[in-house]
Amino acid sequence: MQNISTSELAADVRLSFVRSLYTKRSTLFIGMLSHVTIAILVFINTEQNAFLAFAAGIFVIWALRVYDMKKFDNKDQAVFLLADTQRWERRYVFGAVTITLLLGCMTAYAFVFSGSAFAQLATVTVTFATLVAVVGRNFGSKINVDMMVLAVCIPVLFGFLFSDDVFVRFMALLILPVFLSTRSLANGVRDFLYDSVMAQRESSVLADKLDGAINNMSHGLIMVDANQDIRVINHKAKMMLGILQTVNIDDRSFAAVLRYALRNGSFGLDRSKDITQEISQLIEGQQSRMLLEIDENYFLEFSARHQSGGGVVIIFEDVTNKVRSDQKILHMARFDGLTNIPNREWFLQLVGQRLNSTSPDSKVGMAVFDIIDFKHVNDTKGHLVGDFLLCAVADRLKTYAAEHDLIISRFGGDEFVAFFTAEDSFDIDAAMDEVFASICNVYTIEGDDFHINFTAGLIISSRSDVQIENMHICADIALRDARKRGNNHWSLFANSMDEKYSERQKLKLDLRDALKRNALTIAYQPMFTPDGLKIVGAEALSRWQHPDLGPISPGIYIPLAEEVGIIRELTRNMIINATRDCVGWPSDMFVSVNLSAHDLVDREIINVISNALFVSGLEPSRLHLEVTESAVVDEPEHAAMLLREMRQMGMSIAIDDFGTGYSSLSYLDKLPLNKVKIDRSFVKDIAEDDRKLKLLRGIVHMSRELGLDIVTEGIETLDQLQLVRENDCADIIQGFIFGMPMPCSALLILTQKLNRPKISYGDDQAQA
Repeated sequence: MQNISTSELAADVRLSFVRSLYTKRSTLFIGMLSHVTIAILVFINTEQNAFLAFAAGIFVIWALRVYDMKKFDNKDQAVFLLADTQRWERRYVFGAVTITLLLGCMTAYAFVFSGSAFAQLATVTVTFATLVAVVGRNFGSKINVDMMVLAVCIPVLFGFLFSDDVFVRFMALLILPVFLSTRSLANGVRDFLYDSVMAQRESSVLADKLDGAINNMSHGLIMVDANQDIRVINHKAKMMLGILQTVNIDDRSFAAVLRYALRNGSFGLDRSKDITQEISQLIEGQQSRMLLEIDENYFLEFSARHQSGGGVVIIFEDVTNKVRSDQKILHMARFDGLTNIPNREWFLQLVGQRLNSTSPDSKVGMAVFDIIDFKHVNDTKGHLVGDFLLCAVADRLKTYAAEHDLIISRFGGDEFVAFFTAEDSFDIDAAMDEVFASICNVYTIEGDDFHINFTAGLIISSRSDVQIENMHICADIALRDARKRGNNHWSLFANSMDEKYSERQKLKLDLRDALKRNALTIAYQPMFTPDGLKIVGAEALSRWQHPDLGPISPGIYIPLAEEVGIIRELTRNMIINATRDCVGWPSDMFVSVNLSAHDLVDREIINVISNALFVSGLEPSRLHLEVTESAVVDEPEHAAMLLREMRQMGMSIAIDDFGTGYSSLSYLDKLPLNKVKIDRSFVKDIAEDDRKLKLLRGIVHMSRELGLDIVTEGIETLDQLQLVRENDCADIIQGFIFGMPMPCSALLILTQKLNRPKISYGDDQAQA
């Protein structure tokens, strides 16, 4: 036990001790009455007026103390400072010490002056009985105890010492032990009560903190005993259960409280029975954690911890936002972010689930749909409109899929995939016609109408033979076949398509290998002056001699090179070999090389040409470059910039196949051209169709007005040649009438023959 001095007491504890001094005033009245009575009896016995004076003094002091105590009661003790507490303590001490001092003096007077044994016995008895009150009533003030005991003991001590009786004087020696024991006893009571008060206060503080912590928890908390009666429930739990905070449900059955919550509509009534059953399983220990869907917009997660005494601590929280976030994340992981239909991964899982519930002898199918010319929408209207279009297509597919139990997905770009089961009565033609009727239509996007067409590839397979990835590959192969058939067509996969596909894939690999080995060759078609007497140059044409299949047409392998992404390597190979060959030709001859759209996407083609000219030593003016309308239609400004840089380097630029495109005339002004190559379609029928000849003359006249040279290609007959000459429709002639594509060595031999002196036109024609 701590030995606590008065000054060390905390202000609130000291106030409580001082307050205890001013309570139970009936004991003061009884004490006053006994003191006055004894004094009067002694007066009667001794007939000494001093005892009446002591009686009167005791009564007056008691009355003043009672008055002072009432004043204490009227004070607002809640605002007391330590100084206020000390002041009222001193006032009480003054009254108490005055009383005990009077008692001590009365006892001393009886022993010294009365000579009455009764007076001595009566006064000493009532005086030392007062010391008991010091312990029982005045322990709260250490200074009060000390001064009251001294106020009694000092007068009595002197009374004993001045007594005529030797034995009484000897008793004076016992006053000190009485003083010390009384003081120690009072201090012990005070210290004990102080420890108790402090312990109670700490417990109260801890209880308040615990109560505050529990009621400020973000989780609901309910503690039930072994009988499932609620012992503790916090504010959050009441709030989530829809119970008013003012409702006291301590010691109520948890089941009754749950019924109360259900009855008041806190939980959905349609879920009441299930919720009650699930929470009962939690309390009974069948589960330790569970997520309850209270309704579609409210989720609570419960957990239970069972205690050794049979009680259960239930903690629950509102996890609606977390569940919504998890659902959103799951949706984002499973669905295409643009069209909100299953993505590839979720599509494959859905298909797997469908296959697991499909009998082995059933038929299943997969279709791949592709939007025709979707790139044109992006290029002309922007990617935002393109995205809106994809969403509109997906919405129509979703509607159709919901009606016919299809699983659909977007695999990327403008490719949509559908998976379905095919019953024995499945009419594939009718089904595909219905799909196309649903999606091939007019789409209104941002106020613009788009007439959208599709192609599709389809495969039907036995359930037992299904491999999803293979089905997708086969559907893609069928889609390629459908593209060849035009808009709004679909193709059903056949094994022959797979063979063609495999052959095509092998041809791609072989082409890539041929480029690596520099196995592609060049054939040169000579270009003549209109009189046919001189070769001014030659067009370099790529040729591929396959080791197993023989010669492969450029019309086959050049599109393959574009698909594989090696068309730029093919152009690079052509430029390097053509410039190297041209160096060995007569210095007044040029070589012409074709550029594709892929070559005009960046400045890499400038580096390729510069390096080829540097390595070969060929003059830039002897390298002519040909571009088609399709090569510049996607990004005409960027292509024009690159061609302008090439022309500044000294090269000649020609537009090839002029007149076959709807906007060719505009390119004559936009592009930095030197020559126009008139397509063979304008020459083919000029001998039979006078309108064709007029059209040819008009194009030639317009081109020459712009300062462009004319290359007329496709001349194969003497009649065509004569009309071209007579109408001055060519500066350079290219055609089979003078020469077919030939190796570089053959071109050199032909050039040497034409350079011999005095060669007639008839001989030239024979040589050609």
